[in-house]
Amino acid sequence: MADKRPSGKLAVILHADIAGSTAMVQQDEHLAHERIQDAFQRFNDIITQYHGYVREIRGDALLAEFKRASDAVTAALAFQADQATHNSQLNDNIRPAVRVGIAMGEVVIADNTVTGAGVVLAQRIEQLAEPGGVNITAAIHEALPQRMPYDQENLGERPLKGFDEPVRFYRVELSTGASVPPPQEDSPHQRAPSNKQNLVIAIGIFALIVVGGVLYWLKPWAPGEEPATVERKILPLPDKPSVAVLPFDNLSDDKSQEYFADGLTDDLITDLSKVSGLFVIARNSVFTFKGKPVRIKTVAEELGVRYVVEGSVRRAGNRIRVNAQLIEGSTDHHIWAERYDGETTDLFALQDQLVGQIVSALAVQLTRTEEKQLTQRPVPEFEAYELYLRARDSAFSQDQARMRESLQLYVKATEVDPTFARAYAGMARLAADMWRVGGLRIAQGGVSKKIAESAAAKALDLDPTLPDAHSVLALLNLTEGNHADALQFAQQAAKLDPNSADAHTVTAIVLGYTGKHELALESMRTAIRLNPRPPTYLTTYYGLILFLNQKYEDAIAVLEPIAGTRDQAFADSPREILAMAYAVSGQVDKAREKVASILKQETFPSLGWYRTAYAYHAREEDLNRRLDALRKAGMPEWPMGFQGNPDLRLTGPILQDLISGKTWSGTDLGRGAVFIQEFGADDSVVYAGPASMLVGRAFIRGDELCEHFEGFTRNSDFCGPVYRDSGSNAEDSYEYVYVNPLTVRRFSLEQ
Repeated sequence: MADKRPSGKLAVILHADIAGSTAMVQQDEHLAHERIQDAFQRFNDIITQYHGYVREIRGDALLAEFKRASDAVTAALAFQADQATHNSQLNDNIRPAVRVGIAMGEVVIADNTVTGAGVVLAQRIEQLAEPGGVNITAAIHEALPQRMPYDQENLGERPLKGFDEPVRFYRVELSTGASVPPPQEDSPHQRAPSNKQNLVIAIGIFALIVVGGVLYWLKPWAPGEEPATVERKILPLPDKPSVAVLPFDNLSDDKSQEYFADGLTDDLITDLSKVSGLFVIARNSVFTFKGKPVRIKTVAEELGVRYVVEGSVRRAGNRIRVNAQLIEGSTDHHIWAERYDGETTDLFALQDQLVGQIVSALAVQLTRTEEKQLTQRPVPEFEAYELYLRARDSAFSQDQARMRESLQLYVKATEVDPTFARAYAGMARLAADMWRVGGLRIAQGGVSKKIAESAAAKALDLDPTLPDAHSVLALLNLTEGNHADALQFAQQAAKLDPNSADAHTVTAIVLGYTGKHELALESMRTAIRLNPRPPTYLTTYYGLILFLNQKYEDAIAVLEPIAGTRDQAFADSPREILAMAYAVSGQVDKAREKVASILKQETFPSLGWYRTAYAYHAREEDLNRRLDALRKAGMPEWPMGFQGNPDLRLTGPILQDLISGKTWSGTDLGRGAVFIQEFGADDSVVYAGPASMLVGRAFIRGDELCEHFEGFTRNSDFCGPVYRDSGSNAEDSYEYVYVNPLTVRRFSLEQ
């Protein structure tokens, strides 16, 4: 007798319903039901194509199950595109608009009926979706490959009925100009096509990962991160007046003016931080209090300051009102309180007045340079300034769609006012961050780098005192191996803005990679003091600098609290540095656990990869210390743990013959994708697979094959050995296997 007990499992659940179905039925019941059924039938067909299974259709709701998050999201987007086209061809208002929610969770299947928390969660976030929209949970967001052409907007956390904790969810859309990806094959192995069939490439995916991993240091441009946990202790007051500026409240009737209030707060922090006679807490830390009821005394104690500034902004048309007050934290005594009324075009004079009164109240003496900076700075066109504030607000979000919008807004700001230096500096910061992650599908990595370089240079041409532009050029020079220039730019940024935690962090990074470890630790401790509620990136680099100073136990103490943070990159990440510190301090088992967790997240990290990622080290001994620690922690030499048989390794002359005028076809194991690689007689190479195409050079160095693809792999040569393939099976046989720091490729020669 068959077992009919309910079965529980983890599944990807898609829940859909018709928005406004009641109104449609009231207009024409028969036609509405007919069109709803037609919509769900087409949806069912698309779900089946993408390896899903429709479990239930009830009136105006549909429930489906998938094995893969990517299949569920792609099926939903494919249907929404099809439904939009279908509805546009109708001549009446009976146009079914479908909302979709996708979640991952525990489900129970009994008698072909699916119930459980996963179903309820998918239904709840579907109800928050716009008509024609798709919402996904954070678990689905994390499970989606970055290569997919989707824009995902973080909609924050919401309390949902039936769930104890708030749930974070995202709106997902197809990227502008992109096509819906076709269904993936269920089989992990695919036959290699001939070079006449598919001349497109998967290596672009690896290349973007390279850029993303190596450029993790650009996380200073991510102030939206949750603060990392560091040791909490009573912070001694600095030997100069110390102040924290809390985010100003937006009291405008229009809540979309939040960016304006945040912008005023940002500018006030920026202006005050340039005064050498003050100690000013960084934006990251003060914005962790945004929207929360706080006691001034608690804020002062946690941030280690004597004074706190708080205020509000009300904007109505062209009129603004700003209330501000300076409070002594230990006594809650108000030093002063002022109200400023005026036109929006008077904002810059108002800001100058506000800064001047704070400086005067704290009896701080400005230097001549500081007085000139604060009183004689160029005033931008107000329209350009508004665009700049909107751009900065979107840039801080770290959301792909909003970052794309931010870049466009920065460009518009510079078009309205070509002399607006801060807009160019903001554009440089954003472009550098885009380069960090290979463009976030906003722009190619190489293009982003050029934008960052050009915008930073333009900013400094207009205003040589902008610290952000100096910091961007410091990091860009570091990646080119120009350590002296990088250090000069970094130290100039810290000099121009002595209270900038970002500038001191960048200085610490450059000093660390340059080999000046003790100075790097000084700069990092300054950054931590200025940012006492630091984001994860800052704590991560604090751990790295401690490791480079051989303070391994201290590094472990700093990094262990953030070890559970999902790594945003594969170099200079919390788990990787913690694994190194564990290994060197003799805690090898813990080190191997961290490496295992890294390899569980991604298959390609290896010593070869990290050797490239750490190539910025000026001293070979620093590079080797890190690699030796990772080796001791169990990091494999090559991606996916590949180990070649020395007896089957090909030597230089044979390798040269293998590439001269030859064509390879096979499988790139890192992504399970087929590829074609054509070698010319002049070292040229075309490498292609299912996603895009790259053109570059291939050459033999010793007994290794090297590849170089301009702009995609940090302009580095990626080299590795070639072996005769002894691991082939009857269904998928190849003659050779090639491994380099990016991937493992099995291939045969085309006849």
